[in-house]
Amino acid sequence: SDLLHGAVLPIQALRQGVQNYRLHLVVIGSTYVIFPVFGAVIFHLGQGHLLPPVALGFFFMSAVSSTISSSIAMTAMAGGDVAGALFNATLSGVAGVFLTPAYTSVMAHTAGIPISLSQVIKAVSLKVLLPLVLGQLARPLLLRHLLRHPKVVQWIDRSSIVLIVYGAFCESAAAGVWTRETIVPVLLTLVVSAGLLAIVGGCISGLTRIAGLDRKAAIAAYFCGTQKSLANGLPIAHTVFAGSPSMGLIVMPLLVYHQVQLAVGAYLAKRFAQGNGDD
Repeated sequence: SDLLHGAVLPIQALRQGVQNYRLHLVVIGSTYVIFPVFGAVIFHLGQGHLLPPVALGFFFMSAVSSTISSSIAMTAMAGGDVAGALFNATLSGVAGVFLTPAYTSVMAHTAGIPISLSQVIKAVSLKVLLPLVLGQLARPLLLRHLLRHPKVVQWIDRSSIVLIVYGAFCESAAAGVWTRETIVPVLLTLVVSAGLLAIVGGCISGLTRIAGLDRKAAIAAYFCGTQKSLANGLPIAHTVFAGSPSMGLIVMPLLVYHQVQLAVGAYLAKRFAQGNGDD
């Protein structure tokens, strides 16, 4: 999936998107400052209400990068700044290779889970960053074929996400996440995820007004700033928490939040598009 993303990333659009620095500050600030702050609050305050691995999972989810495919697709559907979304989604993914393990290692040590940060970043770079770079290098050779068969590219991209989700759900089931005994933690995770999305979305809305972003840039900021990537998050989780018997519970917040963000994002994209029609 990352290899294909790298191959189809248009350099010209990235260059165009780099110009709006205020948009970049809002998105990066949301993804790697606002989200982790609320994730830390949930981690500390949720100890008595959430299972400890789930509380840790919320912080991990909060430090994961934005999506590439869905944030760009929803921005386009809503009539937002696609070039800006493309640049920020890519920047977020690259930054996440380093920031997500760094943030998580601090909180994991607090939870008593020792992590070698240098080894984790090296492993994550091989899993996430290297395929993206190789895809960009192979772009001259692959682009014509990929553009000729867009449905195949879309199928491969979606299939990889489905397989990632399926594998995570299997691990969660093996860890006993989806049982009668854990139905309350699952429902609580759903409620917290929805609340977190609403709060962060509100913060982004306020930041876009403070930054003076126009409507198109504000739309891109919302979708890039509120989305969390399964494609990047799960490989990082497998590297950071390798061998942990609580893996299924740790990734549960990311799995649940991902479904919430897609449902809410699809609804809001249509609303934003209708609003564009009224302008």
